Amino acid sequence: MLRLAVITHDLGKSHMEFQKILRGEENNWNKQRHELFSLPFTANLPLDELDKKFVMRVVAGHHRSYEWLREHIAFNYEPDEDEFIKEFAKIDVAGAVKIANELEKEIMPIAISPINPLKIIIEFNKEVRKASRRPDGDNQTFFTQLLMMGAFHQCDHLASGFVTSFPILQAANFVFLQKMRQELLAKGFDFYSHQKKASETIGNVILTAPTGSGKTETSMLWLDHQLREIGQGRVFYILPFTASINAMFERLANEKEGLGEDMVGMLHGKLNAYLYGNLFGETGDLQVLKSKIKSVKEQFKNLQTPVKVLTPFQLLKHVFGLKGFEKGIFEWTGGHFIFDEIHAYDPSVTAQIVVLLEFLSQKMDAKIFIMTATLPTFLKNKLKEAIGNSFQEIRADDNLYNSFQRHKMQLEDGLLSDAFKEIEKQLNSFNELGEKKSVLIVCNTVDSSRLVFSHFQKKYDALLLHGRFAATDRNYIEKQLRDKPPQLLIGTQPIEVSLDIDYDIIFTEPAPLDALIQRFGRVNRKRLKSPCPCLVFRERNEKDKYIYADDLIERTLNVLQEIESKNNGVIQEIELQNYIDIVYPDFSKEAKEEFEKVHENLSHHVKKLFPFNPSKEGEESYYEQFDGVKVVPAFYRNDYIRLLNGFDFIGAEQLKVSLRSSRFKQFIASRELESSQIVITNPNRKDSKPIEIDYYVLNKKYEPQTGLDFNVSETRVDEGQ
Repeated sequence: MLRLAVITHDLGKSHMEFQKILRGEENNWNKQRHELFSLPFTANLPLDELDKKFVMRVVAGHHRSYEWLREHIAFNYEPDEDEFIKEFAKIDVAGAVKIANELEKEIMPIAISPINPLKIIIEFNKEVRKASRRPDGDNQTFFTQLLMMGAFHQCDHLASGFVTSFPILQAANFVFLQKMRQELLAKGFDFYSHQKKASETIGNVILTAPTGSGKTETSMLWLDHQLREIGQGRVFYILPFTASINAMFERLANEKEGLGEDMVGMLHGKLNAYLYGNLFGETGDLQVLKSKIKSVKEQFKNLQTPVKVLTPFQLLKHVFGLKGFEKGIFEWTGGHFIFDEIHAYDPSVTAQIVVLLEFLSQKMDAKIFIMTATLPTFLKNKLKEAIGNSFQEIRADDNLYNSFQRHKMQLEDGLLSDAFKEIEKQLNSFNELGEKKSVLIVCNTVDSSRLVFSHFQKKYDALLLHGRFAATDRNYIEKQLRDKPPQLLIGTQPIEVSLDIDYDIIFTEPAPLDALIQRFGRVNRKRLKSPCPCLVFRERNEKDKYIYADDLIERTLNVLQEIESKNNGVIQEIELQNYIDIVYPDFSKEAKEEFEKVHENLSHHVKKLFPFNPSKEGEESYYEQFDGVKVVPAFYRNDYIRLLNGFDFIGAEQLKVSLRSSRFKQFIASRELESSQIVITNPNRKDSKPIEIDYYVLNKKYEPQTGLDFNVSETRVDEGQ
């Protein structure tokens, strides 16, 4: 059926006026739709009525939504019903039939009679309305059509890109795991028990293991076993943050220590910035760079890479029914989904992931692998319910937990900013390996981290990492961290994600226990030293209360005090689950209400997933959760204008910083954010029309090493300076 849809979907282009367009001649095509003229051909296929209906519906909707087509037909061919018949008479039927029969022998008669395309749309809409009125709002009867539409879009887009084949994961791609085990055995070690068990388990898994115990390798061992025993399926490696996605992409795409470059793609909201920064040095030419970025993004979006590393939002947009959702959902069929750092989401996103898990396990025959080190039991139970009964729970063994004695808890009175002398003392001392001590400092707010950085930046090799950098500077900082971490790293919550760094000591402001565990995980990561100090300060800055609830911090400090009082303060990782459950016995009242509201809302959208019509309501709900406006710091205004004048739109976009909507409104009111416009034309094209680009300039201090400072105004930099 799919093949027949592919063969017939463009036969309507044999309309003589459309052919004139292709020949560059004057024409009277008048923006008609070739897919409507293709329908009479599909109506003559040798299929039973139900199968034929499926093919016709896919052909009708392969470019435009049914809602759009309904209005198009009404405008062009009603009330005069003969108008469509007159237009169909301009079709080269014999030529179109000849092409179809050459592709599939004798599938179509020579004589083709026109049919009213409106009947197909009206019939489908009636079926949708009938299904929607049922108490359960069941859309299961439309699911096959949804998948067929998605499969068709994949075929169409791959053909447009002249793709004739694409790689699949094979045993050779997992050889790096065998080499890794051989190296371990040569040293008298082996894979951990949870890694071995994952390599033998078929189906859904929830893995609990300490940070630094090879969870990524564990997921790859599981994946290798699924592909061998079950068969091919696309692979989705889901992470919460851009930095961890970039790092995981590079890790998995490594030719020697991963799956290989051709096997792995990634998707996230800052992909342009990543590709721009990594490909610019290879090309040096803007036009070549743009073409390369477009090509790579298309590969990542389509089926050309069997593994995608991405945010959950890249998957969730399809459940909300955004344009192209059929194509996205089709790709999930029989797929393998690996969720890493599942603990890192707020209640709203967690609720959406739960709905996604329900959808994947109930409808897509997907296999799911969830990894965590610090997940509260009540939340783990939510995930279990979403997956259903068909899962196995794998946990690192007690011996491994007991061997992971990496951190020594120290609670300190006062504020972190009171400890500068002690931090300097540590920076000037040596660790037990005879190296200058490396120090990690984690703050809860950007202002606090900037204050700490300003004190140390001139004396020590230091980097600052937080969320108020332009993409171009953030990428540079992350690259430095990957290539050669500095002796002193200072930052905020981004440090909690999958940064592959290994420090000797951490000084941190108070945060919830799960966040602290992630911060500690960047210290003594390789376990080459005795338990390293983790200093947590009791006192909070005034603005911290807007980030973490008082009762959450209070429970965390009580738990930390108990940890400090036992075993000379050495953290016993086997006990962390109990402590996590003390800090997080359940959702707070507000969080529970948010979880249930979001879960109910998205479940509603799932029931409204009918093919051929993207959901306007779902699109609005999806984009409501992204609270941010991008602005140009005054520091980069001239560079921004220069890049736009050079038609380097991607480079220009990398100079912006994202503001929350509330902050954006505040700066508009204070007139520190000004609206500007630039008009550009392409000097390389004679017919180039002027392009108007609106943007905002924020007159607050910005420096590439320290980011945006909301507390200091910047003197306005005029375009002419």
